[in-house]
Amino acid sequence: MAPSSRHLLLLLLATTLIVPSASSHDDGGAGKAVYTKVCDESRFEAAGLVMSRYPYCNASIPYADRVHDLIGWMTVEEKVSNLGDWADGAPRIGLPPYMWWSEALHGLSSTGPTTKFDDPKKPRLHSGRAAVFNGTVFANVINSAASFNETLWMSIGQAISTEARAMYNLGKSGLTYWSPNINVVRDPRWGRALETPGEDPYVVGRYAVNFVRGMQDVPGHAGAGVDPMSRPLKTAACCKHYAAYDVDDWYGHNRFKFDARVEERDMVETFQRPFEMCVRDGDVSSVMCSYNRVNGIPACADARLLSGTIRRDWGLHGYIVSDCDAVRVMALNATWLGYTAVEASAAVLKAGLDLDCGMSWIVQDGKPVMDYLTSYGMEAIRMGKMREADIDNALTNLYMTLMRLGYFDGMSKYETLNEEDICTDQHKSLALDGARQGMVLLKNDDNLLPLNAEKHAAVSIRGPHAEAPEKVMDGDYTGPPCRYVTPLEGISKDVKIAHAANVTIYFGGINMHIEREGNDREDILLPKNQTEEILRVAEASPNPIVLVILCGGGVDISFAHGNPKIGAILWAGYPGGEGGQAIADVIFGRYNPGGRLPLTWFKNKYIHQIPMTSMALRPRPDHGYPGRTYKFYDGPEVLYPFGHGLSYTKFRYELTDATKGATVKISAAGRHCKRLSYKAGTLHAAPSCPAIDVASHACEETVAFNVSVINHGDADGAHAVLVYTIPPREVAGAPIKQVVAFQRVFVKAGSAATVGFKLNVCKAFGIVEKTAYTVVPSGISAIHLENGDSSSPSSVSFPVKISFYA
Repeated sequence: MAPSSRHLLLLLLATTLIVPSASSHDDGGAGKAVYTKVCDESRFEAAGLVMSRYPYCNASIPYADRVHDLIGWMTVEEKVSNLGDWADGAPRIGLPPYMWWSEALHGLSSTGPTTKFDDPKKPRLHSGRAAVFNGTVFANVINSAASFNETLWMSIGQAISTEARAMYNLGKSGLTYWSPNINVVRDPRWGRALETPGEDPYVVGRYAVNFVRGMQDVPGHAGAGVDPMSRPLKTAACCKHYAAYDVDDWYGHNRFKFDARVEERDMVETFQRPFEMCVRDGDVSSVMCSYNRVNGIPACADARLLSGTIRRDWGLHGYIVSDCDAVRVMALNATWLGYTAVEASAAVLKAGLDLDCGMSWIVQDGKPVMDYLTSYGMEAIRMGKMREADIDNALTNLYMTLMRLGYFDGMSKYETLNEEDICTDQHKSLALDGARQGMVLLKNDDNLLPLNAEKHAAVSIRGPHAEAPEKVMDGDYTGPPCRYVTPLEGISKDVKIAHAANVTIYFGGINMHIEREGNDREDILLPKNQTEEILRVAEASPNPIVLVILCGGGVDISFAHGNPKIGAILWAGYPGGEGGQAIADVIFGRYNPGGRLPLTWFKNKYIHQIPMTSMALRPRPDHGYPGRTYKFYDGPEVLYPFGHGLSYTKFRYELTDATKGATVKISAAGRHCKRLSYKAGTLHAAPSCPAIDVASHACEETVAFNVSVINHGDADGAHAVLVYTIPPREVAGAPIKQVVAFQRVFVKAGSAATVGFKLNVCKAFGIVEKTAYTVVPSGISAIHLENGDSSSPSSVSFPVKISFYA
């Protein structure tokens, strides 16, 4: 059956580039006007309307009042038609359609219906108007995370949002972007590891905060004293996928039917923490709920997770959107409570969902359906399943966001951005630098790298990824890159490529056929034919070879790490459009690698010890399951630990000064005190106040220290300093250690740089008890730093005594 007239209209609007996105202009070849603000008098006049009649276009009154007026003009049918990502608007009152779905994971993406790059093969379609064929494609998120550089993460967000605003002004995209992906990589088999910042909840959360701030913040309109409900947004970001989502399709367990059975402790400590940081510290304007169920309830229908936690507890200033088709999944895949389409639609709206993303047309109950809320909302109201007031609440959250984006009034600061602000030299340089910062040197026997371009005038290039197509280098959620440099092209700029040479570089790894959205891995090995070929090439080479691995999640390359004929191993991830040049810069020493792994690389034996469907982070002795991530796994199946990364120089740590204790005042009644779980036989008696409850404490105490990072090698280089805390050894179930701070610092050869840290006691020393309270334990904790260089290890540890008094 053909799509409904509503969807045909929206599709037509998309293909003719009618995107209400500050003044109007003619787009030439298409013959249609592109408006970059709703409240444009000429647009109203063209529609036979008088703009002054509608207070929602009066920029002198508060946003909340304008939104209230806008919704007040709308009929209930018009309201319902705006609950999907292809929103109809209300042309009768001057409100045009809007398409919400755009993606910007590591650059503007053509995923989704809204962002439209021009086709260079069809020049006649864009004759006479501005054409945009490409955008800056940065390295994938897992690469960027390996830099441990918050400034880089924010800069990437700023560059992407600039290109997004330029595209919007040209009528080629929207203003709302459903990025970043901040799910923690709990299991090494997960297919979407490349999209995320890794396995540590704190690092993932800091990535979210910085990327979101880069996407959203308008200079001069952030910080204390700014009303969060009216502060302008450059673009709107979205932290996804909430919550406990990290199973895509593993031996029949797929994300549409999977029920994540999660203990409250793990939910607070791991699965929710990055999202809480994203909302509280990043002030993100949207959160996306996931397909899966959490303890039996679909995430998008769980009022406790949505209205209770995201909006009430964390204070979201924006809207909540479903993952695309997640509402339909409730009725057709998960078959939750036997709900019909109408009941599922009512359930999500009452739980706190504001917008339903529908991904594809299907025919259901004899009619075409894209998203459920627009298709079944009216029926739900007629049947008494939901109230019009519920819809008003959702629309208020949606249109408040669009008000802040300048959708109605324009935003003069960004109105002049155009095609010349896309793929700029500055952005391409940032993409190159970001890719280099994220390279991780895993092995470098006898200082095989860097290669000397004069000494190694010719190299032999082997392996399936030497001439990698864009999809291998760019990963997923991407658009066409400004330019695309393959590894072979990057290497070719320095040296002659010869079949026989004294140095061989092998480019291997995996690709989107093996790890991607919708596909988890069955093992964490390289393809067998690659392993065999690498060993043959290494054995035939007169000298040790260089192995470059392209992948998102870790791979078990034990065979290579322990082989003396494989002298160096470089992890390049999926480094984006500038990736080939970045690899060459590292290999030939123009850039000293300073990246550190943001997730543990396990040996393949690990995955046979625990099913992917086990959500527990801590070991499960009753099942024989090991722990997960560096925080809870201390077994022998680690190939490269979290934080591992070598350099062409050597870094050493020296503690210069430190606060080695903190005294925390509690109420005389001791009402802030909480119990702790202790390991058997470690204490004669528990202290009178074992721990304080973070939620009910002012949390003003700090611990400060300085570390001297000494470069005692021959090369200048950047180094990421990771700070861990270690809870008191007698506490049961606590993390082995946990990242609480990090800084990336550049140090010249033979010099030193002092790095200072000031840690909030509650945030740095807090742990989650089995009761799911976040507490600070009394006793001796520790601060620990290690340089991540197994060939020249250096560490600093010192105790911090935390005591309480009334």
